[in-house]
Amino acid sequence: MRFSLILLFASLFIISCQTKKKKEVAMKEIAKAKTGSFGDQGDGTYVNPILNADYPDSDIEQLGDTYYMITSKQHMSPGMPILESKDMVNWTNVGHVFDGLSWAPEYNWDRMNGYSFGTWAGDLAYHEGTWYCYQIDYQHGLMVATAKDIKGPWSKPIMMLPKEEVLDDPGVFWDEETHKAYVIINTAGKQKSIENTIEGNENRIYEMSWDGTKILGEGKLVYTGMGAEAAKIYKIEGVWYIFLAQWTMGDNSTKPGVKNPKNDRKQIVLRSKESIYGPYEVKTVLEKGSAFNNRSCSQGGLMQAPDKSWWYMHQLIQNDDIPFQGRPQCLAPVTWVDGWPIIGVDEDNDGIGEPVKQYKKPINGYPISAPSSDDDFSKAKLGFQWEWNHNPRNTHWSLTERPGWLRLKASKVLPNGEGYGPNINEWTNNDGSDSDFWRACNTLSQRIMGITTGTAVAKFDVSGMKPHQLAGFVRYGGAFNLLGVEVDEDGKKSLFYMNSMAKKIMGPEIKGNELYIRTSNNSNQATYEYSINGEKFNSFGPTFTISFGKWTGDRLGFFSWNEKEDKGYIDIDWFFYDYDGPKAANK
Repeated sequence: MRFSLILLFASLFIISCQTKKKKEVAMKEIAKAKTGSFGDQGDGTYVNPILNADYPDSDIEQLGDTYYMITSKQHMSPGMPILESKDMVNWTNVGHVFDGLSWAPEYNWDRMNGYSFGTWAGDLAYHEGTWYCYQIDYQHGLMVATAKDIKGPWSKPIMMLPKEEVLDDPGVFWDEETHKAYVIINTAGKQKSIENTIEGNENRIYEMSWDGTKILGEGKLVYTGMGAEAAKIYKIEGVWYIFLAQWTMGDNSTKPGVKNPKNDRKQIVLRSKESIYGPYEVKTVLEKGSAFNNRSCSQGGLMQAPDKSWWYMHQLIQNDDIPFQGRPQCLAPVTWVDGWPIIGVDEDNDGIGEPVKQYKKPINGYPISAPSSDDDFSKAKLGFQWEWNHNPRNTHWSLTERPGWLRLKASKVLPNGEGYGPNINEWTNNDGSDSDFWRACNTLSQRIMGITTGTAVAKFDVSGMKPHQLAGFVRYGGAFNLLGVEVDEDGKKSLFYMNSMAKKIMGPEIKGNELYIRTSNNSNQATYEYSINGEKFNSFGPTFTISFGKWTGDRLGFFSWNEKEDKGYIDIDWFFYDYDGPKAANK
């Protein structure tokens, strides 16, 4: 008996070592830092976009020798990603402002009714030892969260103005000379009087309490312009500057939220030598150029390097043929001409800057880095690269029930009715939005990187799946494409592919416990493959198109739901992602 037990424990030890070795070998394959078609080139230059992924609506605050960035991510949870950099080029993710979207029930797992809303463009500020993050939820109003440490914990959001008065994109400023604090907000037409005959959005400045948590009095109108939003306030050498994004809306053939290459977005600057309230002169300082196939650009944050040079981070807009990675971030030099900041390089000599494709780095001496992607799920918390589709059902996922694995338990799909899942409206087009996928909680995913090539692979254990459960790998942004396992009422497990209109292709029976799924893309064309041993992969399903939609770029991740009841789970051992861009060395 003792000898049998010794043999059993020895066998288990060998299997455990073999499994661990496989994981270590896979990790070593991507252990070294590398460069690619964007970001740090390793030769003192960078190629834009430096963050070639869905990190939209950036704002940046510098503290000491470190730059911190926030970007919006709508209904994803946790919300408002935080990244940091030492050189403005290499950024890593270090947290989120909002642990969950706690201020409204539509963002919860039992509603999933907040698609396209949630966290929009915010403003990050540091003042007198406190971090502030301001943002406007289109459906709820202006709010602020605070923290003593950028990495948290952050406070619950404090509501400052109702949605009836404001639309989006706050920008704050503390004036140490006058001991007054301000916030500028796009109020659109919500407070517009008949006396204001200028077409477009109104932008108002409100005075805040010195602690940055209360609005004092009514706002004062400082600018009206077509699509004018995303204002940032700066005071440089006694001169007031307001950076604004502004749309040129000359074509009405598509609804808001739908890309239209005929329309354009530019960066303008307001300048006043008298007061924060003006009067202001106005100049366009950044427009689309040849570097990005006439893709519009604007909205971001101004930065200064240790050598006193100025730089600007801006996003590329989605009015492009295939912006399937989302809205990425570009870094541009800033040249001051006659007191005006010209962003990028004036390639056509019209006094307005255009984006740069490749340029010298503002700060040298720091290693190549990038947001996290690979994960072996060995830590006590999920990596910052992962975000849930709406707030998760926390009782239905775990990193501890099977250490070293991510467990996703299946929940019953939410009802296909009013108040559940995505709405069909001008922000979310009729593209299969009534499919089960959009009403299945606990979908976990991360951004794709770049628009050239990429391959992701994950290892699954399907032994815990139950009848009527569907689980596996998902790519989704504007459309979803799934490859996974479906269990029928008799317990038979079969491979399946599902497209964004919920049309399924059934595949072979999966008899073992292990399943490996791999997905690759070449530009916006993607495929799936599967394997039962991690060595030989077979293609399954069609080549499909990945796309931008619901204000989101394509994402890679995992799903698990049950059509009948809350039963079954799937375990994920590891996830590795190789793409044509910079990647930090694994530690």
